[in-house]
Amino acid sequence: MRGALHAYLRIAESLTRDIAAGRLAVGSRLSPERAMATDLGVTVTTLRKALAVLAERGLLERRQGSGNYVRQGDPSQGTYALFRLERPTGGGLPTARLMSFVRRPKPADLPDLGSDAAEAWHFRRIRALDHVPVAVEDIWLDGRFTGPISEKSVSESLYRSYREILGLQIMRAEDRLSAGPLPEWADGWLGKASGTMMGLAHRRAFDADGRAAEVSTTWFDPDHATYVARIP
Repeated sequence: MRGALHAYLRIAESLTRDIAAGRLAVGSRLSPERAMATDLGVTVTTLRKALAVLAERGLLERRQGSGNYVRQGDPSQGTYALFRLERPTGGGLPTARLMSFVRRPKPADLPDLGSDAAEAWHFRRIRALDHVPVAVEDIWLDGRFTGPISEKSVSESLYRSYREILGLQIMRAEDRLSAGPLPEWADGWLGKASGTMMGLAHRRAFDADGRAAEVSTTWFDPDHATYVARIP
């Protein structure tokens, strides 16, 4: 898949989300590395790179001769820390498919993006959890951010792409939840007709200076995904 994260990062993100959701309990021992690698369809080397990421995040204790044990760390360090959709049973690896991408004039009704730039980057994507399509996104990034961003350079994690390509670090986001019909432009994208009622999340995301940088709308299928916010 174009823009896909490296295999070891995908595994690390999946395990991080499973820990956050409680699907992997603190203190539990992971399966032996060779067995895990076989189950995941990767080499032991790739798996160990993923486990090293978890250890760096404080989510895993690697005991020589004993195994790998889940720790009470901070899952918010994950690449998808601000992605709030999970499978109904919790967790699930997020992936994304970019459907359209263009820089265009800001619509008159677009919420404030923190600058008077006349243009913005516009993305539309399909999001999946464990390869099951669950949501569509309509995203506007303020045009004050410039750099060699392109359809080919954007990864599955837009926030990671913002950081690596544009030098933009998204520090926080505000979400407002409701329900609404799937838009006409997304007809059939989730196997549902436009007009089908969906969960709806309106987001404003902010940079390190506290200025709005991005606004987005996500329509998600409540049959396959739920919105989760853990406090703290």
